Amino acid sequence: MDVLVAAAVAVPVFVPFATAPEVTPLGVVFNLGTVVPLVWRRRAPFATALVVAGFAMGVSLHHRPGQVVQYGALVAIYTLADLGRYSWQRWGFIGALVATIPPGALLVKGNDANEFMFTLLLPITAFLLGTLARTARERSNALVERSAQLEREREALEREREAEAGRAAAEERARIARDMHDVLAHAVSIMVVQAEAGPVVVRPDPDQAERVFDAIAEAGRDAMAQLRRMLGVLKEDQDHGVRAPQPTIGALPGLVEHVDRTQVRVRLAVEGVSRDLPPDADLAVYRIVQEALTNTVKHANARAAEVRLRWTDHELEITVTDDGRGHDGTNPGWRRGGDGLIGIRERAAACGGTAEAGPLPGGGFRVLARLPYAAAVTA
Repeated sequence: MDVLVAAAVAVPVFVPFATAPEVTPLGVVFNLGTVVPLVWRRRAPFATALVVAGFAMGVSLHHRPGQVVQYGALVAIYTLADLGRYSWQRWGFIGALVATIPPGALLVKGNDANEFMFTLLLPITAFLLGTLARTARERSNALVERSAQLEREREALEREREAEAGRAAAEERARIARDMHDVLAHAVSIMVVQAEAGPVVVRPDPDQAERVFDAIAEAGRDAMAQLRRMLGVLKEDQDHGVRAPQPTIGALPGLVEHVDRTQVRVRLAVEGVSRDLPPDADLAVYRIVQEALTNTVKHANARAAEVRLRWTDHELEITVTDDGRGHDGTNPGWRRGGDGLIGIRERAAACGGTAEAGPLPGGGFRVLARLPYAAAVTA
């Protein structure tokens, strides 16, 4: 590229050689000196500008032949303003040039006003154009760097959100595991008690013994079904301490009444005929409603909410709606997929069901979960 620029400058520089009244070897050297150094203009802009300026001064003073326009000097000045490494080099060079042009043009060359202004303004214009190019390039580089920085920040934020979601899911699985420990402990306790009673009644009362063993089998099948529904969320080293009984669907009126005493009015509605739920699903119903109402109070800025239980032929449908804020980009917490919604999804999935949440078209927010009455157990 630099070679092409030097070649382009050489054309107008050496055209006057054909019509010049006198050409001297020194004049040829001076003119070559304003062209050849341009090959290195990008690698050493300051040194190139100094060398070309020196030879341009020689051309102007020797004038055998001269140049109507110092093309090489203008290219060198533009390159220095655009690519010069240090500001003192750029501004020092143009300052020295502006200081030396008036005495040289007026006293040595005897230029008139028009010639003087032409000689002075051309290098200043080249310097300003180079400075504009430099500013545009630096601004473009800054925008590219800023864009890259924003992309890195976005990726880091995405990784952080994924990590937080993973931690929330792990915490909820651990909580489900503790709850399931209580449910399964109850089933196993029944099996142990019935098994201990079996040998006592097997001889005097065979019919009673048969019922005992049937109860053991039923408790075992129920425990197996619950184990399969946990979807691998049980963890080791459960807490073996004594804990209060886990809440069930029967405790929902008390939960609704408790929340209703806050700033949010809550209504409980039930549709259909209620059915018996597996112990883990019975607990999950309470936890799902509890989590949804907790986040309604904390994040929704709602005035009213409704909890609706709809008993269908195959599943229990749980709907919690409120009149608060939906996902508007400013609503914090679980409404952007935070810990609360993850916990609800984990609860529903552990019972073989599904859960979803989102803003309502007319305003407000809805959490919808579906829990089957019984999950299929496969060998």
